[in-house]
Parts: sequence; structure tokens; C-alpha cells
Amino acid sequence: MARILIVGGGYIGMYAARRLERRLDATKHQLLLVNPENFMLYQPFLPEVASGLIDPRAVVVPLRSVLRRTELVVGEVEAIDLSAQHASVRLAGGDPRDLGYDVLVLGAGSWSRTLAIPGLAEHGVGFKDLAEAIWLRNRVLSQLDRAAELADADARRAALTFVFVGAGFAGIEALGELEDLARTATATIPTLQRADQRWVMVEAAARILPELEPDLAMYAGDRLRERDIEIRTSTRLERIEDGVVYLSDGEAMPAETLVWTAGVRASPLAADSGFPVDERGRVRVDPALRVVGIDGVWAAGDVAAVPDEHAGQGTSPPTAQHALRQARVLADNVVASLEGGRLRRFRYENKGMLCSLGHYRGVANPLGIRVKGFPAWFLHRTYHLLYMPSFARKARIALDWTIALLFPRDLAQLGSLEHPRDAFRRAAGGDR
Repeated sequence: MARILIVGGGYIGMYAARRLERRLDATKHQLLLVNPENFMLYQPFLPEVASGLIDPRAVVVPLRSVLRRTELVVGEVEAIDLSAQHASVRLAGGDPRDLGYDVLVLGAGSWSRTLAIPGLAEHGVGFKDLAEAIWLRNRVLSQLDRAAELADADARRAALTFVFVGAGFAGIEALGELEDLARTATATIPTLQRADQRWVMVEAAARILPELEPDLAMYAGDRLRERDIEIRTSTRLERIEDGVVYLSDGEAMPAETLVWTAGVRASPLAADSGFPVDERGRVRVDPALRVVGIDGVWAAGDVAAVPDEHAGQGTSPPTAQHALRQARVLADNVVASLEGGRLRRFRYENKGMLCSLGHYRGVANPLGIRVKGFPAWFLHRTYHLLYMPSFARKARIALDWTIALLFPRDLAQLGSLEHPRDAFRRAAGGDR
């Protein structure tokens, strides 16, 4: 029996496993999938999780519920021995486990791409996983509550300054949704006004949203500025020191919240395990998604440099729509390689990009057609709802949106959940 080991339970891992389950004989092939969590996260909805419009549970898909024949190992692959054909896994409880394989599918995804900026690791937060989105929601609401009680003007100003670095899709959508949340919450706090807050987007490039046409990016910038959001292009973050954010344009602003959304980098697992990688640490694969020079090993998604004749840089961009289609081609080619079939090349032409700005506004260019405002916002929601795995999750998200239209936004701040044992420790310690 051939053992197929899939590393990563994101777009590549989950969708490839589902397709392999349908196409391979269960009596001849064993499927194993290793992932740090027991769920797949649909990242395009993270901004709406952060703003409270969608319940966090609605954007995660339990892997065991959608993968009927695949054995799920909850843990992290720490190393892959290509010559011995086995992976070293650290299980969720900390115990080690070695997994051998006959065929390897690498879909380890990406990490936040950070720079060696003084103070960033200590004071910044990313926006790539569910925990970060929930933390940021709690952070914004707790900062508003805290500022409402501060008498010192400087301390109040620092508490209410929110700096985002990186004006791609993730940064713009996160900023737009969180500012919307803060605006709604501020209306319920008599001692606060929107003018007390400062929301700043810092971008090293000459304009925001470089993936879109200049007129769409300009429209997005204008809509954000109308909401008193500052946009600093051609500006870099230099350091964070003593609660002050220093920018390359010379400004130093006291700020207690800094969100880093300046891109992603491939998981270092491949480079650390001796895979052939490019200058950005991505696995080199051929058009059929086989790892170059290694038999029986496949890779796709953010961790791989997938040849793409339609992309400006020659490789597929790290987007969900590319990853979904790569997973299908990869699974089909794995089946073909095992059963003596013909491999096919990955070919996909981007059908357009969509970006939500919050506040019922967005920008999009589906099939080259420029769309702005409410239609683009609605298109963004509809597209991602259609691609959300499982009907149950689609229904829950649609229900959350309906509730948000009919009832006031939930403004409960649940930051205390990050320290669930504090109350018990105080009680056990005899505090009165």
C-alpha cells in the first residue's frame, strides 16, 4: 500500500486530500495529513472576523469532517528527510513522531514576512491567523475603553493611535474593517469621538494596492481618506522605541498598536530540509507541480514557486484562487503518476482581484472590468462565500451577515479570554 503524506491543511493540503480521496482506491493507498490545527482556515474572511461581523467558528472547517478517509495528525512537521523518506513531527502534546511516506505533498504555506526592524518583534502583531484577528478585535475595543478613562492627553493619544504597515489586500481590508468597528464602538462611549483616534497606513511603495489598476487604487485611497484614515506612501517603518513609532519621513508618533501586514514568505521547512528553493525560499517545481530533481515529491501554494505564464514575475501569486486550482492539478497529477497516466501542466489566468474597504465599499476588476463602491463590496462577499468550503459554513456566514444587517454590531470585548486562569489564580492565592 502506497502512503501519501500531505504536509499542511490549508488550501493545498485540504483540497488535494479531498480530491485524492475521490480518485484513489482506499485499499491501495493510505492518506495522511499533518497540520498544526485540526481545522482549515479560510483567510479571506479574517478582516470580518476581526470586526465582529462573522463568528470565528464560521471561517474554520474541521478537517476530520471533510476528510473521511484521510488520517489527520495534529502536529507540526519540523524536518523532512528526503533520502530516508520520512518526516519528523512534533505532536500537539509535544511528543515526537516519525512518519514515513512513498509520496510527499508539501503545502506548508507561508509565514508573515518580517524585516529586521528594531522593536517590531516585541511590539508588532501580524494579521495572518485566527488568533491574531481575534486579538486585534479585542485590542481595538479595549483601547477605546481604556482611553475613555484616561485624563492624560498624551497617554490617550497613544492609546488611540493604530498603525498598519503594508497596504496590500490584507492590510487595507484589516484596516478598513477595524476602523469601521472602532467607529461604531465610539458612538456608544460618551467621552470619545472619532476625531480622538488616529488610523495610519504606512506603505513603502509609491501607492497602495499595487495589484490593482492605479484608478482603482486611487479610488480606494480616496474612500479611506474620507474616513480620516492617513495613508503614508513611499514611507517605511524604521523602528519602535519606548512606545513611539518612527517613520522614514521623519515623523515619530506615540502608538500602542502596530499591525504588520507587509506580505508573506514561504515556510522555512522546505529550505531547512534541503529542498531545491529559489532566492525567496520557495520550492522549485515544474509546471506539473513536481519538485525539481526529487521523485515522488510535489509542492504547491505559497511554499512553492509555481511557473505561471500569465503572471508578471513568472510564478503564481500567493492568492486563494491560484492555490485552489493548484491543489486540483496536483492531486490529479499524483493520481496519474501512481496509475501510469499523463501529467498535465498547471495553467490558470487570474480572473481578477477583489478588495473590501469596509463601510460597504470595495474595489474589484473581475475579468478586467473595473468595479467600485457597493457593487465591488457585494461582489467580494459573494465570491468568497461561494468558495467557502462546506454548505454549513456558507450558511453560518450568510446568517451572520443577515444578523449584522438587522441588529446592532456586537461590541463585547473578550480580551480576558486570553488569560483564562487569572481569576482562578487570584482566588487560589487568597486575594480578597
